[in-house]
Amino acid sequence: MLTPLPPGMRFRDPSALIATWFGAGLLPGIPGTWGSLAALPFGILLLVYTGAAGLFAAAVVLFFVGKWAADVYVRLSGDEDPGPVVVDEVVGQWLCLMAIHTGAWWEFVLAFLLFRVFDILKPWPVDWAERRFAAGLGVMLDDVFAGLYAFISLALIVYLYYVIFSF
Repeated sequence: MLTPLPPGMRFRDPSALIATWFGAGLLPGIPGTWGSLAALPFGILLLVYTGAAGLFAAAVVLFFVGKWAADVYVRLSGDEDPGPVVVDEVVGQWLCLMAIHTGAWWEFVLAFLLFRVFDILKPWPVDWAERRFAAGLGVMLDDVFAGLYAFISLALIVYLYYVIFSF
C-alpha cells in the first residue's frame, strides 16, 4: 500500500512528483532506499551521455527544484523531514555517481551502498545539516553531505582498486 500524500496535494502536482521522485518515496517501508534506487537509471543515463560535469549540473539544478518541492511537501504535511520526500536521495545519489570511473557494474553497486550507508548513519556534518536547517533546505542538505562522503569514499576505493590491480 502506498503512503498517502498530505492533504491538499495531488500526485499530479509538480511538487508531489518531484518531492517523491515520481512516486518512489510513496512505496512502503524504505522510502530512502526506493528513492536512491529510482535515482540510479536517471543518474546512469546522465553520466553516460553528459559525463560527470553534466551529472553535477543536473544535481545542482535538482537541488534547487527539490528544495522548492520539499518546502511545499513539508508545509502541507507539517512534518519537518517527511519520509516520502526522496528528491534529496536522488541528488545525493547523483553526487556519488560522479566518482564512477569505468562504469563497471560493481562501481554502481558500491555507489548505491556507500550512499545508503552515509545517509543512514549520518556522520557529521550530515546530522548537523539535518538539525540546523529547516524545511526543504534541511531535507536537501543532509543528503548532499551524505552524497559527498559517498563520492569521496567511492573515488578512493576505485582509485586504490585500479592502482592495485593495474600491476
